[in-house]
Amino acid sequence: MPLYAYQAIDKTGNLLEGRLTAENPQAAADRLSQMGYAPVEIKEIKDSPLRGSLLKRNKVKLGELAFFSRQLAAMLASGIPLTRCLYTLSEQTGNAWLARCTGEIARRVEGGMSFSEALGGYPDIFSGMYREMIKAGELGGALNEILQRLSQQLEKEKYLRDSIRSATFYPSVVIVFAAIIVLAMMFWVVPIFVGFFPQQAALPLPTRLVVGFSNSLRQFWYFYLLGLAAVMGGLRLYIGSPAGSRAWDKIKFRLPVFGDLFKKATLARFCRTLATLLGGGIPVLQALAAAGPAAGSSQVAEAVKQVAAGIQEGRSIAAPLKKSGFFPPMVINMVAVGEETGQLAALLGRVADFYEEEVATVTKGLTALIEPLLLIFVGFIIGAIVIAIYLPIFTVVTSVGR
Repeated sequence: MPLYAYQAIDKTGNLLEGRLTAENPQAAADRLSQMGYAPVEIKEIKDSPLRGSLLKRNKVKLGELAFFSRQLAAMLASGIPLTRCLYTLSEQTGNAWLARCTGEIARRVEGGMSFSEALGGYPDIFSGMYREMIKAGELGGALNEILQRLSQQLEKEKYLRDSIRSATFYPSVVIVFAAIIVLAMMFWVVPIFVGFFPQQAALPLPTRLVVGFSNSLRQFWYFYLLGLAAVMGGLRLYIGSPAGSRAWDKIKFRLPVFGDLFKKATLARFCRTLATLLGGGIPVLQALAAAGPAAGSSQVAEAVKQVAAGIQEGRSIAAPLKKSGFFPPMVINMVAVGEETGQLAALLGRVADFYEEEVATVTKGLTALIEPLLLIFVGFIIGAIVIAIYLPIFTVVTSVGR
């Protein structure tokens, strides 16, 4: 549903600002009236591919959300009312944006809105999966248990992200370092060596290429900078589109070394999310609808849509998963056994445990594997440049020796 930003006046005459989801502006106004607020202004918040990058200051980390969920679960288990818990957390939370949102959520709950509906005004913080779990907890009267499950789910998700980040950090640093060295050579080292080249001498092709690139880079560096920014921005926008997301998925899972890591992390994320949702009492179709996008892969999301369509036609979950071609036999067999025995959530949790351990193992071995390859790559690039600028000098020395 669309997201709306509103300004409204409460019963005491105070002006409030916030966000909520509704089918249309009239539905948003009706919901505010039900909460006891007088709507002043309602505007739809348009989503865009750049929205996430523009709201970095409002970002809430997974670790912070997991800690928030765990604290809220503990306070509810102690018998403290929900609104009081939320107000307390809004004062204790270190993240200023999360603290502000928690306070606004508390006021909405006080006004008569359900907790899950109040969370719907902040989709950037609380995902669809999170809100579905909270809704199930409210209906089942086990909100503290659901929050405990959510905190565990978020901690597992943080672990996966940290594992992938640690695996890709070293290569990123080496590549950036290599780029800085090459730029320094192009801007300062190559021009110095050009002064030593013999006048009117025919330079070898590698030398002409390096000198030409150095001159071009020094004279038109701003064009290169603008071009790089345009390419990066274009790629980001394209990957954010449905077609770009599908194309990136195909490339990502076929990358040498890293492709297997990304696929295992995606499988772990999907199985863990689906297991958490099913274990929290969410119906299968709703759980699939939330777990598909949460996996972070368009291939998984499309496969899940086929699974949901198959279930509505009376088919099992395992058959459409097998047909998608993305899921390995172990996942398909475990899902099939889980359906037959009624232990689908438990078996999905075991599959998630397996792949999370696989991600940890692969991550530890990647650094040892990639380190020598990257050193060879950097040495080859720098060595090629050095040889290219020394070739004319070697040629002169050789001719004089004759």
